[in-house]
Amino acid sequence: MTCTEAYKEHIEYTFNAFCRVVIRYAAINAWRDRSRRRQKEISLEYLTEEKFYPLGTTDEYFEAPYEEYPITVCGQTVILTNGELAAALLSLPEKNREIIFLYFFGHYTQQEIGEMYGRCRSATGYQIRRTLRLLQREMEVLSHGKSEPFTL
Repeated sequence: MTCTEAYKEHIEYTFNAFCRVVIRYAAINAWRDRSRRRQKEISLEYLTEEKFYPLGTTDEYFEAPYEEYPITVCGQTVILTNGELAAALLSLPEKNREIIFLYFFGHYTQQEIGEMYGRCRSATGYQIRRTLRLLQREMEVLSHGKSEPFTL
Protein backbone atom coordinates (compact mmCIF):
# COMPACT_ATOMS: atom_id res chain seq x y z
CA MET A 1 0.00 0.00 0.00
CA THR A 2 1.48 3.29 -1.03
CA CYS A 3 1.11 6.42 1.00
CA THR A 4 -0.29 9.42 -0.70
CA GLU A 5 1.29 12.79 -0.33
CA ALA A 6 -1.67 14.04 1.75
CA TYR A 7 -1.39 11.08 4.14
CA LYS A 8 2.34 11.70 4.67
CA GLU A 9 1.58 15.34 5.40
CA HIS A 10 -1.14 14.33 7.89
CA ILE A 11 1.32 12.01 9.72
CA GLU A 12 3.92 14.79 9.88
CA TYR A 13 1.42 17.33 11.31
CA THR A 14 0.16 14.78 13.86
CA PHE A 15 3.69 13.98 15.01
CA ASN A 16 4.56 17.67 15.28
CA ALA A 17 1.44 18.31 17.35
CA PHE A 18 2.33 15.40 19.64
CA CYS A 19 5.85 16.74 20.11
CA ARG A 20 4.51 20.22 20.93
CA VAL A 21 2.21 18.78 23.61
CA VAL A 22 4.98 16.70 25.17
CA ILE A 23 7.39 19.63 25.21
CA ARG A 24 4.70 21.94 26.64
CA TYR A 25 3.91 19.58 29.54
CA ALA A 26 7.62 18.96 30.18
CA ALA A 27 8.13 22.73 30.45
CA ILE A 28 5.15 23.05 32.81
CA ASN A 29 6.53 20.24 35.03
CA ALA A 30 10.00 21.80 35.06
CA TRP A 31 8.54 25.17 36.04
CA ARG A 32 6.50 23.58 38.85
CA ASP A 33 9.53 21.64 40.15
CA ARG A 34 11.64 24.79 40.12
CA SER A 35 9.02 26.81 41.99
CA ARG A 36 8.59 24.05 44.59
CA ARG A 37 12.36 23.91 45.07
CA ARG A 38 12.54 27.67 45.48
CA GLN A 39 9.84 27.55 48.15
CA LYS A 40 11.87 25.04 50.16
CA GLU A 41 15.26 26.72 49.72
CA ILE A 42 16.74 29.09 52.28
CA SER A 43 19.32 31.58 51.11
CA LEU A 44 22.81 31.57 52.56
CA GLU A 45 22.54 35.27 53.34
CA TYR A 46 19.43 34.61 55.43
CA LEU A 47 21.25 31.96 57.44
CA THR A 48 24.44 33.94 58.01
CA GLU A 49 23.21 37.51 58.47
CA GLU A 50 19.83 37.30 60.15
CA LYS A 51 20.24 34.22 62.31
CA PHE A 52 24.01 34.45 62.84
CA TYR A 53 24.58 30.74 62.32
CA PRO A 54 28.21 29.72 62.12
CA LEU A 55 29.33 28.46 58.71
CA GLY A 56 31.25 25.55 60.21
CA THR A 57 30.86 23.13 63.06
CA THR A 58 33.30 21.24 65.20
CA ASP A 59 32.99 17.80 66.63
CA GLU A 60 34.13 16.89 70.12
CA TYR A 61 36.04 13.98 68.60
CA PHE A 62 38.35 16.42 66.83
CA GLU A 63 38.48 19.02 69.60
CA ALA A 64 39.78 16.71 72.30
CA PRO A 65 43.47 15.94 71.86
CA TYR A 66 44.44 12.32 71.63
CA GLU A 67 46.14 10.72 74.54
CA GLU A 68 49.48 9.50 73.31
CA TYR A 69 51.13 6.32 74.49
CA PRO A 70 54.74 6.13 73.31
CA ILE A 71 56.31 2.68 73.05
CA THR A 72 59.97 2.08 72.23
CA VAL A 73 60.67 -1.04 70.17
CA CYS A 74 63.87 -1.84 68.25
CA GLY A 75 65.30 1.55 69.20
CA GLN A 76 62.38 3.42 67.60
CA THR A 77 59.46 5.09 69.31
CA VAL A 78 55.93 4.36 68.15
CA ILE A 79 53.15 6.61 69.39
CA LEU A 80 49.82 4.82 69.86
CA THR A 81 46.48 6.45 70.64
CA ASN A 82 44.86 3.33 72.10
CA GLY A 83 45.86 2.82 75.74
CA GLU A 84 44.70 -0.81 75.86
CA LEU A 85 46.78 -1.67 72.80
CA ALA A 86 49.82 0.06 74.26
CA ALA A 87 49.44 -1.78 77.58
CA ALA A 88 48.92 -5.10 75.79
CA LEU A 89 52.01 -4.58 73.64
CA LEU A 90 54.11 -3.69 76.67
CA SER A 91 52.99 -6.89 78.41
CA LEU A 92 54.32 -9.04 75.54
CA PRO A 93 57.86 -10.43 75.62
CA GLU A 94 60.48 -8.22 73.95
CA LYS A 95 61.08 -10.61 71.04
CA ASN A 96 57.38 -10.78 70.21
CA ARG A 97 57.12 -6.99 70.34
CA GLU A 98 60.05 -6.70 67.93
CA ILE A 99 58.52 -9.17 65.48
CA ILE A 100 55.18 -7.34 65.52
CA PHE A 101 56.94 -4.00 65.12
CA LEU A 102 59.03 -5.19 62.18
CA TYR A 103 56.09 -6.82 60.44
CA PHE A 104 53.40 -4.14 60.89
CA PHE A 105 55.34 -0.91 61.36
CA GLY A 106 58.61 -1.69 59.57
CA HIS A 107 56.86 -3.44 56.66
CA TYR A 108 59.35 -6.28 56.63
CA THR A 109 58.34 -9.56 55.01
CA GLN A 110 58.13 -12.79 56.98
CA GLN A 111 61.18 -14.02 55.07
CA GLU A 112 63.25 -10.98 56.08
CA ILE A 113 62.22 -11.25 59.73
CA GLY A 114 63.02 -14.95 59.69
CA GLU A 115 66.51 -14.24 58.37
CA MET A 116 67.08 -11.69 61.18
CA TYR A 117 66.16 -14.23 63.87
CA GLY A 118 67.60 -17.33 62.17
CA ARG A 119 64.25 -18.94 61.38
CA CYS A 120 62.41 -19.97 58.25
CA ARG A 121 59.51 -17.98 56.81
CA SER A 122 56.82 -20.39 58.02
CA ALA A 123 58.14 -20.34 61.61
CA THR A 124 58.12 -16.54 61.52
CA GLY A 125 54.53 -16.54 60.21
CA TYR A 126 53.52 -18.89 63.01
CA GLN A 127 55.24 -16.63 65.56
CA ILE A 128 53.38 -13.57 64.21
CA ARG A 129 50.00 -15.33 64.37
CA ARG A 130 50.75 -16.62 67.88
CA THR A 131 51.79 -13.15 69.05
CA LEU A 132 48.61 -11.65 67.60
CA ARG A 133 46.53 -14.21 69.50
CA LEU A 134 48.42 -13.29 72.69
CA LEU A 135 47.83 -9.62 71.99
CA GLN A 136 44.12 -10.24 71.45
CA ARG A 137 43.79 -12.18 74.69
CA GLU A 138 45.65 -9.51 76.61
CA MET A 139 43.44 -6.76 75.19
CA GLU A 140 40.32 -8.77 76.12
CA VAL A 141 41.64 -9.14 79.66
CA LEU A 142 42.38 -5.41 79.86
CA SER A 143 39.01 -4.40 78.42
CA HIS A 144 37.08 -6.62 80.86
CA GLY A 145 39.16 -5.54 83.83
CA LYS A 146 40.27 -9.07 84.65
CA SER A 147 43.72 -9.81 85.95
CA GLU A 148 43.96 -13.41 84.78
CA PRO A 149 47.37 -14.45 83.49
CA PHE A 150 47.51 -15.94 80.04
CA THR A 151 49.63 -18.86 78.87
CA LEU A 152 51.09 -19.78 75.55
